[in-house]
Amino acid sequence: MSLISKILTPECVLLDNESASKKRVFERVGLLFENTLGIARSQVFDSLFAREKLGSTGLGQGVAIPHGRVKGLRDAAAAFVKMQNPIPFDAPDGLPVNFIFVLLVPERATDLHLQLLGELAQMFCDKTFRDQLQATDDPVAIQKLFADWQG
Repeated sequence: MSLISKILTPECVLLDNESASKKRVFERVGLLFENTLGIARSQVFDSLFAREKLGSTGLGQGVAIPHGRVKGLRDAAAAFVKMQNPIPFDAPDGLPVNFIFVLLVPERATDLHLQLLGELAQMFCDKTFRDQLQATDDPVAIQKLFADWQG
């Protein structure tokens, strides 16, 4: 079982057909975390944007993994956003992004967040995995793809 499967729930899989910018996606994810985990949306937004200012979290091949540290957060939290219309994300290959995996970790996060980021990078390097994500719009099926992934 993947590390990601322990923190990504179907409720935190967002199918986005309206956001046209990174800012708007971060606002929607902030609202999602506020509603599901009780984390203030402004805290989520500020954390993600602070990290983006250090350099884009776009990986290339249509994937971005924005992440941030959140004061008061006890455990890592995740959301996956599948964009209907890809958005610019300053990825190294210059391509817009349609898969956005948001990772929040406690302010004093240990190696766990590095392990999570590593696992995500491996998942998204897998073309078959990306194709499977692209082929479904069911949040439960998407969460299951992450849970069943084996590196």
